[in-house]
Amino acid sequence: MHERRISRLVLLMGLALISILTNAQNPAKHEFTIQQCVDYANKNNVQVKNALLNIQVQNQTNRDITAAALPTVTGNVSGNDYLQLPVSLLPGEFFGGAAGTFIPVRFGVKYNASATVQVQQLLFDGQVFIGLQARRTSMEFQTKNKEVTEEMIKTNIHKIYYQLVVSKTQIDLLDANINRLSKLENDTRELYKNGFAEKLDLDKIAVQVANLQTEKLKALNSIDLGYMGLKTLMGMPVNDTLILTDRLSEDQISKDFTLDTAYNYADRKDFQYLSLGKKLNEFNIKRYQLSYLPTVALSGSYTKNAQRNKFDFFGKGDWFTTSFIGVNVSIPIFDGFGRDARIKKARFELKQTENQIDNLKLSIDNEVAQSRVNFKTAIATMNFQKKNMQLAESVYNQTKKKYEVGTGSNTEITAAQTDLVTAQTNYISALYSAIIARVDYLKAIGKL
Repeated sequence: MHERRISRLVLLMGLALISILTNAQNPAKHEFTIQQCVDYANKNNVQVKNALLNIQVQNQTNRDITAAALPTVTGNVSGNDYLQLPVSLLPGEFFGGAAGTFIPVRFGVKYNASATVQVQQLLFDGQVFIGLQARRTSMEFQTKNKEVTEEMIKTNIHKIYYQLVVSKTQIDLLDANINRLSKLENDTRELYKNGFAEKLDLDKIAVQVANLQTEKLKALNSIDLGYMGLKTLMGMPVNDTLILTDRLSEDQISKDFTLDTAYNYADRKDFQYLSLGKKLNEFNIKRYQLSYLPTVALSGSYTKNAQRNKFDFFGKGDWFTTSFIGVNVSIPIFDGFGRDARIKKARFELKQTENQIDNLKLSIDNEVAQSRVNFKTAIATMNFQKKNMQLAESVYNQTKKKYEVGTGSNTEITAAQTDLVTAQTNYISALYSAIIARVDYLKAIGKL
């Protein structure tokens, strides 16, 4: 009976383990908007994770700086067992001896014990004072670094996400072409059976259908790779299913373009990051400048000491007290021009940061100007290619009607089909370019 219970318990544990492993291996399914993709990446992307850890590191660094301004308390307990007491030499004449002679004498007792508590409080240190002032800026600097990293990830997610969204349009166009040519192939086959078409005409259409199916296979493969790239960027397991729920039309792309040319450098995360870096450089200069001032510290000590010939410290006996309070003032006089070198180095680093800010302003101006031109051109190209695609489709439909009534040739309909596929390809390319241009423009003006 006991063995049956054990077997049943083992079976239940095995089933539970299999269930856990099965659930762990089952891929999850996610239906995400663009914002949900960005939020997911902010929690799971490795670069963002490390940026968040940098904030935690800075927080602990700030605590370390704060600790320098707080009192420190240390305790010390010691005990000595003198196997041989130390010997001192006393002049012999003290005891009636001849001058120049010495008598060895042992002072002390075999056992000594002491317990000490020391307190130290820094009253003034210019470098610590500046470090305390810079704590908030240091945290803001690391936080802004995280935001810069998130914006970089967000930019790439927007580009890939919306390209995958509009890729459905590409597949729909390819399916429409395949269906159109498949119908034409069936019609041509009937004409061939009745002697109104040649075998060559039928073969040409079959080749076009095969080419379109190949193009669709390539497009689907590119879409799969795009989804894998997006998942990797987001930090999502590749085996998980990702469904994109947002949609993007030509009108939505175009509405983000504005004729207003005003923009603010401060809207850019990278500009904010460099500005905080400049502020930290300024704190650094002040820190080294204040190192010329004296440092003042308060200290105190309380000690209990006992001496015994027997080890009976925990019994009765005297413990002698020693205590003091002191102030220490350390005045820097000369350090080999080390402080001067550090100040000048910090000023050069500040100048480098200022140069980087000036260069970033130029880069932002150029980026905004280029992205505006590219976005405007991309919108115009997208609209033009859409009209051209619609026109090519109309030409194909008219040519097909002529072919069906016998007034058009196979060469004409083949050319019309080729022109239609070319126009559709150009439209998809223009649509992708407009998406990229839109994201680049919004990022350039700090509005992504």
